[in-house]
Amino acid sequence: MPRAPRAVPAWLAHPFRWQRLPVPWPAVVRGALCAGPLLAAGIATGHPAPGVLTGLGSMMAGVNDRPGTRRTGMVHIGLPALACGLGTLIGASLQSAHAGWWTVPALCAVAFVSGAASVAGPVRSTAGMQMLATAVLGAGMPLPGSPWAKSLYVLAGCAWLLLLRLVLRSPRPPGGALGGERAAVAAVFDALADALTAVGGEDAEPARRRLTSALDRADEALRLRLLTDRLLRRAPRAEELLLGERFAAATALCEASVALLWEGRPLPAAVAASPRRFAAALRTGEAPGRLSAPANSSAARGAFDRALLAAAVVFDRSEPSAAYGPGEPHRLPGPAAVPAAPDAPPAPATAPTAPGPRRLAPWRALSGRIRGFLDRRTRRGRDLLGSAARDYGLRVAVCIGASTAVALLLHPEHWYWLPATATFLVKPDLGPLFSRTVNRFAGTVAGVLVFALGGALLSGSWWPALAAGIGGAVLPFATRHFALQTSAITFMVLAFVWVGGDPQAAGERIADTAIACGIVLVVGHLPRLADPRRRLAQRAVTALRATEVYLRHVLAAGPGTGTTAERLALRRHAYHALGQARTAAETAAAELLAARGRTPDWPAILGAAERVVDAVTAAAVRIDHGARRPSPEEAARLGEALSAMADALADPGRRLPHRHDRPLAPVPDCATLTDVAAELERMRGHTGAA
Repeated sequence: MPRAPRAVPAWLAHPFRWQRLPVPWPAVVRGALCAGPLLAAGIATGHPAPGVLTGLGSMMAGVNDRPGTRRTGMVHIGLPALACGLGTLIGASLQSAHAGWWTVPALCAVAFVSGAASVAGPVRSTAGMQMLATAVLGAGMPLPGSPWAKSLYVLAGCAWLLLLRLVLRSPRPPGGALGGERAAVAAVFDALADALTAVGGEDAEPARRRLTSALDRADEALRLRLLTDRLLRRAPRAEELLLGERFAAATALCEASVALLWEGRPLPAAVAASPRRFAAALRTGEAPGRLSAPANSSAARGAFDRALLAAAVVFDRSEPSAAYGPGEPHRLPGPAAVPAAPDAPPAPATAPTAPGPRRLAPWRALSGRIRGFLDRRTRRGRDLLGSAARDYGLRVAVCIGASTAVALLLHPEHWYWLPATATFLVKPDLGPLFSRTVNRFAGTVAGVLVFALGGALLSGSWWPALAAGIGGAVLPFATRHFALQTSAITFMVLAFVWVGGDPQAAGERIADTAIACGIVLVVGHLPRLADPRRRLAQRAVTALRATEVYLRHVLAAGPGTGTTAERLALRRHAYHALGQARTAAETAAAELLAARGRTPDWPAILGAAERVVDAVTAAAVRIDHGARRPSPEEAARLGEALSAMADALADPGRRLPHRHDRPLAPVPDCATLTDVAAELERMRGHTGAA
């Protein structure tokens, strides 16, 4: 009998994964007009150092130039840009002080902060990485100028890309100034249509995850718009309020669709076509047209039909509802009800459930903002001081310290390439370490060879500027694969180094990259720094806590236990936290050295937790439509079971629940609790699987 072929290990297959994304042509044009022209201006004016630094800043900003609204772009580019300026100031100060071997502990301190920022979300993590990279380059690249001048040049390069993003942006969709926000909300309706099409099929859970991602992006776009209005002390326009109502209608439809996904009965094509009509209406400004006819065949379908009718009423209006006051377009649930999660977004921008005061006294508004700011900073500080942040920071600090010490021993004049390479490899939240190491080496070799070929074919002092321009144009497209992105960055950095006075440096880069890859592979797989349970426990436990809060809120006894907006906010937070934990679990599964022994099956646990949230959402719809509400004792029993699983995962020394423990028995005459109990029992089985 022929032997079945063995599956390729995840750690070996991951380096070949390629993201399929549309070509961001506006970003390509912006990239071509950034580093190359800035470097050419420095060469033409006889001041190559400012050209190199401004080009470096624009390159760092170009890495973060992703599709999105103008306001999201300002945040995703602006915060790392400030970090680049700070990193350059630190590194240039070390160089001007001739720190010598004191550079090693100084960079270790910066590396620890950079690694600890990994738990604070992707934008702050990128800012930490670029702060460390510019600190290394500022301390090592032999460029003239004071530390403050170098920092300002780097910030000027970042500001140049931000200016180009304001001028050369994607064609604005219909909707005027709200075109980007309209497109984000329309994407929610498209993802909702895809999820409804997948009901009853194998793609149902992935479709629901894509819907959650679309909701997060739309919520971020609307939040930034609202924040801008508040900072400018400007009253929101009617179209902004109306778009907020339409997003609230989409959120309500999404809750009903999750209940339909839970039932698993295939739906008529007309049902999935209705959300697409809403998406088209947002993009074109026309009426949605004919929607699907109601069919009250189940509680979930009845909830969907009512939400669809409510959405049709919202889309039929050309002015916002009277419930929206001129100074408060989005009434949100209180932050105390929402569990803290790493980089968890704020509660969704949903419509108010009751009109509030039209205008607060200035001192009350100011004090509320101060309390909210301090509360968010306190939660973020607890994350940055947690065990995961310390592990991340220690891992990055040890790698940077070791690579800097080796580089200073090998060639003290041009030592910066080796720790700079380690900077882009060791960040634990950016992908599996082995995959990034392989792709980094392959990309560096490709970039060096292409640059050497260009140097052999071209001559003169202008061709590095052309190389930087080509690399900047390729950089937005190169986000599909880390090796391709590394090639573009290597190509550009070699152009900067050439203009900076080190034309023979290309050959050393391959050797330095190989050494850095070896150091990162050794240090990055030390037992304490590579324990998947320690690295995943924080995100998984946070996700389970958020699921527990949502479960207790929905199953709480009494009709007045909270508003619909609070329930939607808690569901969104639970899904978001579970999505972050799932991403971390997929990254850990593709590591070279997987954990041995009795460890939890993280993907199965998180998948079961997502189904618990689905079951609780279906239970909420049933309760809204007359199903028996569980007693406080019954609801508490399920909440305690979920809490016990979270406690066991949070404490490595605690015994995990086992599949042979006393099962959670179904509750008679209560399908609401029976479904939730069944999913919790499956989760406990995965948690205790050895």
